Amino acid sequence: MRVPPVAFLPIAGPRGLPLLGNLPAFGRDPLAFLVRLRDDFGDVVTWSLGPMRIIFLSHPEHIAELLGADERRYETPDVGWSFRRLVGDSVIRSQGADWRRKRSLVQPTVRPRQVRTYATTMVDCASALADRWQDRERIDVLREMTLLTQRIVVRTLFGNDVGDQARALGDAMSVAGREIGAELRGVGLFLPVWARTPARRRLLDAVATVDAEIDRLIRTRQASQGVDGEREDLLSRLLAARDETGRPLTPTEVRDEAVTLWVGGHETTSTALMWSWYLLSASAHAQARLTAELDRVLAGRPPTIDDYEQLTWTQKIIKEALRLYPPGWMIPPRVAQDGAVLGGSPVPAGTMVWCSQWVTHRDPRWFPDPTAFRPERWDDNPQQPVHQHAWFPFGGGQRSCLGARFALVEAALVLATLAQRFHITVDPGEVTPTAGLQLQPATSLKATLRALSACPPGGQARTVPTSSS
Repeated sequence: MRVPPVAFLPIAGPRGLPLLGNLPAFGRDPLAFLVRLRDDFGDVVTWSLGPMRIIFLSHPEHIAELLGADERRYETPDVGWSFRRLVGDSVIRSQGADWRRKRSLVQPTVRPRQVRTYATTMVDCASALADRWQDRERIDVLREMTLLTQRIVVRTLFGNDVGDQARALGDAMSVAGREIGAELRGVGLFLPVWARTPARRRLLDAVATVDAEIDRLIRTRQASQGVDGEREDLLSRLLAARDETGRPLTPTEVRDEAVTLWVGGHETTSTALMWSWYLLSASAHAQARLTAELDRVLAGRPPTIDDYEQLTWTQKIIKEALRLYPPGWMIPPRVAQDGAVLGGSPVPAGTMVWCSQWVTHRDPRWFPDPTAFRPERWDDNPQQPVHQHAWFPFGGGQRSCLGARFALVEAALVLATLAQRFHITVDPGEVTPTAGLQLQPATSLKATLRALSACPPGGQARTVPTSSS
């Protein structure tokens, strides 16, 4: 769909408070605030986050143009002190030649050929979880999915030598994620780097745990190189990577990329799986089609990577869950440089530009009845085709998420493995999403396990909440 050029000056937007701008409204409920920007002011809106003036885009064509722009036209700024402390100078924060070098070194570790080698681990870990589950057992869905994907990322990223430290590492990463999310919604975003609030001290303690454990793993792996033979885990691949001049990543660079891969391969997938179970629990139609597909394609055996392309309904469930509840609910902002253009109009240098998956994924112009869970939207020939650029849970352009393929394969294979043996019946009631580092429920998502042979058909169509407002 072609859209008119963006008229950047002046642009309508909400009035804000002195000094704070629209920060209080954004901090109370970021999701509802961004939706109101679109509904009240249109596809291009200006607003203030404290002293920062921001342009917010919600039309897919504008977003695709922003994400696909030459890297010299838009830079990715620092998004908070806490985020920088966690991921360091990894590929998602780097710019220019440094970014191109790091991307070239990290990208081969998560290419489709490499993801194939991790599929068996994904299924083995999911099968082990199903072996422990019992009919009518009560579970916290997010906790179960978090522990599962944590085990998968530990084995694929670090191999099998983390041992008892896996839980400590996972807990530290969870604390860091909570503190980063809280900072993004509050005045902590604008505090000077020297300020040590209780939240920042918690973050520093968590990062210290992460640093100590990953440093131990790197030193152990370096000492074993040439002794254990070629290893297939991601850490070994990062240590073995060389740029075009033959230069490896430094230990600090390996640490930064390992943390980034952990966040992408663990937090994102566990959150996506949790929302998938939530939506499936109340959709008898979607659940029945999933069971039928698994019976037809797998015939009772565990899935393999060769089954992935045949598990089309499974993939559509994941894709629709990522539409309704994108774990990454907002694209990291971009700052316009000289020569930046959007919609045919120049963007003043220094302008910060935002866009949100939550807002565009739930726009009724692109997704009729947008809060309904309808995996059939993603059929090959749907009655209402989806706009080409209206679905972007992993971003887009050159800076799209490197681990997207890993996450999609992992989510589909885990869902198939567990759904062969259990239905997860989520407790009835509205679940409110909260916008932190990941889009997660405000309260625990409790459910009852039903062994497949004991699970009768049924379920109710679920009304999906739009925000906490």
